[in-house]
Amino acid sequence: MGAYPAELFAAPRAIPSAQVPSAHPELNDRAVGWLRFLWEKATTQDNWTRWGQPHMWWDQYTFPGVLGYPRFDLAYSSYGLIVMADQTPAWREVYTRIADELASRYVTYWGAVDWLTQIGPDPDRVNYPERYRGLIPKDLWGGYDVPGWTANGIEPYGVQMDPVAADGMLFFKGFFALLLGLHRYVSGDDRWNEPFEMIRDGEHTFTWTHSGVVAHLADQWRERRSGVHCENTKIWPY
Repeated sequence: MGAYPAELFAAPRAIPSAQVPSAHPELNDRAVGWLRFLWEKATTQDNWTRWGQPHMWWDQYTFPGVLGYPRFDLAYSSYGLIVMADQTPAWREVYTRIADELASRYVTYWGAVDWLTQIGPDPDRVNYPERYRGLIPKDLWGGYDVPGWTANGIEPYGVQMDPVAADGMLFFKGFFALLLGLHRYVSGDDRWNEPFEMIRDGEHTFTWTHSGVVAHLADQWRERRSGVHCENTKIWPY
């Protein structure tokens, strides 16, 4: 057998029953733990209205200024959800409930809190920390908003409180359209294509459907060769 170790040719050892691959689709322990936590997050009621506060476990801390808003947690959580749903489709009711809870939070005041509160130029841009210098054109330091400041209301757009209809806010409606699409994929239910209200902040209440959001976004892309703004005046090439 030359240089090959003898154990390579030994009779195979019996595999403990706990390690025998299942004939049925399943999630490993780590995925089940994540699903349990996601279920707890989604089904524990909190208040995403203007007069409330999302639970602290919805991430508002990662990459502050750009991704430091809880709606990103809603969108990113749906990616793992769809992977698990493909693996264990018999658990459809669980996945559907979670997807509904994610979408229901997305349409609230806190879902678009940056767009609804960051009106005009950032009043703090003259006080930006040095670490922002790589994010701002050298000649515009002190007179240019850092990425993440949505600048609702600046010229020539004016204040547009509907984050879907707005000229900017691409990342809000793009992630939203994807989340609703993943909900339909997981659930087989077209409920979000019925009219629903969003923001619901007194006068700032807007009615949309899933197909309406997608059609409006497609129209904006067709009308703007350079692309749709995320923050007003900022279009990200990537």
